[in-house]
Amino acid sequence: MSPRFSILDLAPVREGGTIAEAFRNSVDLARHAERWGFTRYWIAEHHNMPGIASAATSLLVGHVAAGTSTIRVGSGGVMLPNHPPLVIAEQFGTLAALYPDRIDLGLGRAPGSDELASRALRYDTAEENFPRQVAELLAYLAPAGPGQKLIAFPGAGSNVPVWLLGSSTYSAQLAAKMGLPFAFASHFAPALLMEAIDAYRTGFTPSQYLDRPYLIAGIPLVGAETDEEARRLSTSSLQRQVKLIRRQPIFIPPPVESMDGIWSEQEKFLVDSRMAFAVVGGPETVREKLAQILRATGADELIFVSDLYDHALRLRSFEIAAEAMIALG
Repeated sequence: MSPRFSILDLAPVREGGTIAEAFRNSVDLARHAERWGFTRYWIAEHHNMPGIASAATSLLVGHVAAGTSTIRVGSGGVMLPNHPPLVIAEQFGTLAALYPDRIDLGLGRAPGSDELASRALRYDTAEENFPRQVAELLAYLAPAGPGQKLIAFPGAGSNVPVWLLGSSTYSAQLAAKMGLPFAFASHFAPALLMEAIDAYRTGFTPSQYLDRPYLIAGIPLVGAETDEEARRLSTSSLQRQVKLIRRQPIFIPPPVESMDGIWSEQEKFLVDSRMAFAVVGGPETVREKLAQILRATGADELIFVSDLYDHALRLRSFEIAAEAMIALG
């Protein structure tokens, strides 16, 4: 089967832009993605991050689903320790009733925020509770049993597809044990990608949800008409990474000709390590780099993140990736 390709969106807000503009851009991008052959459009939960507008994740999933027709829409992911599993089951059960066979529920374990926001969200810091939370959520989404007194309504019987997301071997091992599909966050934490892939595939146990391992890998993307232009456009993302390290607001800045004088050597090292799997270049370079990643990982699907300052150029970046993936298929 040809590898699938998808989009991960954080509803980025550009410098001088607005949250409303970011939401309009998300719907516009999803509509284009639908036409270009993307499989799914996921939205990631983040909090207390000026520049990222995807905090109310389930609301934005519904907004994008309402503006599209066929593409799958979901969370990539909902940070489950921030929420009671019953509430998430009800929210995504509602979405599944509104948009049948189009909703995905990706789950993460991190808070998606800083310490202040984590406390405000009542984030459950106990790592050992996460498997129980996932199992509880899966039970709410399954058909209600005889005499069951606590029912997710909507939610029960919806069987919304659940994915586990992670940036280490922990979630890979849990996804394997529970027989769930797994998405690795190599778009910002690629260091353990190959180790996590091995843990997931070797430990996978078939389940009622999945009969064989299914892996998605996250890929930072900047596609443009030439390699030189792609490198220039990528400086918007690099500047955001520096701001993230410094705990500053991460509105998307305009690109610059050079990062010299913007980052320190240590910051450059950190950003480069986070972007080790970045695909930056013109159409031919994008195709070659994606082919290399697919060979190295054997991923069933790649999910792209491409946060550029200019919306039209962001659209073109994803279009180039779609053209490359179709050619490689």
